[in-house]
Amino acid sequence: QIQGMPYGNCLLLSDGPINNSTGIPFFYVTQKDNTVADLLKNPVASLTLPEADGNFCRKNVIDPEDPRCARLTLTGQMVTVPPDEVEFAKQAMFSRHPVVRKWPRSYEWFFMKMNIEHIWLQSWYGEVSAIAVEE
Repeated sequence: QIQGMPYGNCLLLSDGPINNSTGIPFFYVTQKDNTVADLLKNPVASLTLPEADGNFCRKNVIDPEDPRCARLTLTGQMVTVPPDEVEFAKQAMFSRHPVVRKWPRSYEWFFMKMNIEHIWLQSWYGEVSAIAVEE
């Protein structure tokens, strides 16, 4: 409804089954979600992951949103998962988030993934380090 403006959202993601993490974020989505409708028009996206379970923040009882807790930001293009990768995406999502199996089928869910182009790690107050995608 706000033409040309990005729309943020919280989406479940998985980078593979627990025993086969790939580093590629997969999402189970529907076009009925404004975020997905926008991504289908303009696939550029960013994803920020907080250090929610890191040793430093947990040990020192620090809120994951505190600047001392690391956060990783991935940017790239969101694309529909091609047919030859759908089975892997299904295993990735359903193994980590079994509840999605019960989501209403009428929403016409499908899989998207992020083709990562840039990675930044913020590990302290404002310090940002670029990380090579290959790493």
